[in-house]
Amino acid sequence: MPRYYEDKPKDYGACAGLKEDLGACLLQSDCVLKEGKTPRQCLKEGNCKALKYSFFECKRSMLDTRSRFRGRKGY
Repeated sequence: MPRYYEDKPKDYGACAGLKEDLGACLLQSDCVLKEGKTPRQCLKEGNCKALKYSFFECKRSMLDTRSRFRGRKGY
């Protein structure tokens, strides 16, 4: 379940909340806990796909020139 980081200062970066949620999802997955694989291996195998995609979209929106006018997509 995603956690929202409203109390944190803004200087942690645009996608810091998503990054922490993705890390927590990977560390709590059965791939890491039961199979003993690294979080990177589990991410490549396709665990936590929704958070991975959301993190990618957040990072991509930072490079999008339209985001200057529309603002970053919220999380």
